[in-house]
Formats: sequence, C-alpha cells, structure tokens
Amino acid sequence: MKTRLKQLCDSYQMQFLTDVPLNGHTTFHIGGNADFWIEISSVQGLCAAVRFCQENALPYFIMGRGSNILAADNGYRGVILHLGNAFSEIAFQDENTLVCQSGAMLSNIAKAAVSRNLSGMEALSGIPGTVGGALFMNAGAYKREMKDITVSCTYVDSTGTEQTLSGEKLDLSYRHSFFTEHPGYIITSVTIQLEKGNPKEISDKMQDFAEKRKSKQPLNFPSAGSTFKRPKVGYASQLIDECGLKGYQVGDAQVSEKHAGFVINLNHATCAEVLRLCRDVHDKVLAEKGCVLELEPVLLGLQEGDISCS
Repeated sequence: MKTRLKQLCDSYQMQFLTDVPLNGHTTFHIGGNADFWIEISSVQGLCAAVRFCQENALPYFIMGRGSNILAADNGYRGVILHLGNAFSEIAFQDENTLVCQSGAMLSNIAKAAVSRNLSGMEALSGIPGTVGGALFMNAGAYKREMKDITVSCTYVDSTGTEQTLSGEKLDLSYRHSFFTEHPGYIITSVTIQLEKGNPKEISDKMQDFAEKRKSKQPLNFPSAGSTFKRPKVGYASQLIDECGLKGYQVGDAQVSEKHAGFVINLNHATCAEVLRLCRDVHDKVLAEKGCVLELEPVLLGLQEGDISCS
C-alpha cells in the first residue's frame, strides 16, 4: 500500500510522508502519528487520491490548518489529505466576488478584501482556520457566519469527481452544512460575495474584533477554539462558569481561566485528558443546569468506546 501510494503521489507531484505526528499539525498540539500524509497540490491529484482510498478501503481525512480538531493519542490509521499552502489561491471573479481555494486562510482572505475596500470578512478575519474548514462547519464569530457571505463552492465527492453546490443546497445553519452530513466529501474552493465599504470603517472593525479576541480569549495557549457548541438556551461559557469550573484541570488540560468556553493545553495535554475533562464539564453542567453540552471540535482517529461527551 505504501509503495502504491508513493507512486500515485509522484505521478501528481504531491509530497508523500509516513508516520506524521498530528500534534504538530493541529492548533491543540495534541495527537499521535498519522500513517500516511499527502500534501495536495491540485484538484486532479486530490481526485486521484480519493479514488485510490475508496478503491482500497483506506480511510482518509481532509485537513487544513487543524484548528477545530482533537486528534487521538494513538493517531490516525489512514491517509491525511492536507490542503495547505499549495492549495491557497485567492482570486477576484469580479469587484465584489472572491473565489478562494479551500486551503486559503480566512485572515488572508480578509486582507484581500480590505485591499479592494470590501466589507463582510471583518468578524471572521480572526478565526485561525482555512475557508474550507470554515464552510464545512459554517464557522462564525461576533454574529457573522460563513452562510452570510458564501455563494457557492466546488467539492470532490466520494467517487473522486468534482462537483458544484450553491444556494440553499449548502444547507448552512449553526455549525452545520451539507458537508457535515457528507464527511467524505472534500471542499476544493469557496466563492464568497462581499460589499463595498468605507476603508476606515472596515479597518476599524477588524481592529476592534482583534482586540476583543485578545482581551477575552486564551490565545497564548494551544486550543481548538470554542470547545462546546452553543446550547439551546444561554451560552456554554456562562453555564460552565456558573458551575464553578473555570480553571478546572485534568492533567495538562484546563478549562481556561480567561474564557470558560475554551479548553486549553497547558503544556503536554493528551487527548484522553481533554476528553475526561470535557466529560466532567458535561456531567456537572447537566446536573446543575439541566443543559446538555456538545463538543464542537472534530474528533479524529477516535475509536468506538473512547470517552466522549457528544
């Protein structure tokens, strides 16, 4: 299998690696080794890699910056298809519309928008992830979500064929999209539409949001961003705080003392420690507040029976 995968990657000029530590590729800095790793350099190469995995019953997982992922301590028994710098082009379709490869960082898209005096990316500019990952989960911040700016996208389906999806078919709602229901499909580009704005107002908004993040979020510690989805009533961080769990710790995993909605990695936290902590938080909030908290990060490489609170 290893030899054949290497041959496939060579034919599409894609880098192929083995036994890659996931803790170096996730913002949580947690995770064991992935068996195989492919640096995707083209849509054609991605299609070929997906077909190979399907034909050989080889599990695969798509990864961008790894900003919303909790990876297993035992790693991942399959192929990581990485959409990184080689898959990050941002182009203007017209004066208000950008077509972004799915590996493009949201911060870089925001910079491109600012260069054309376009408004709409300000609130999303500080999310530390790629546009593909952001669309997958309909990421949002400060009352702004991907659904507010996304027009359409292209993706590779489970047969290794590129398709297009637009409008209501994207099925965007809170932390949900068409792709959360079809995790084997891979977003390859996202078309977003913005509006002309006042340059100073755009810059001021971006600066304001950046300062809010810095003052309220534990940006100096590794994390996967917000750890729990917003419950039906109230906010996860408020409920956790009211239960006296700010600063609660299991090993090197901690409920941030700065923002209770973030579980952080103090030093060498393990996936097991994070999940144990999340289970404790889940149980106490349920017992004291009657509210069920669900995990927001994608769980990578975990097997049935692993501790989880989702």
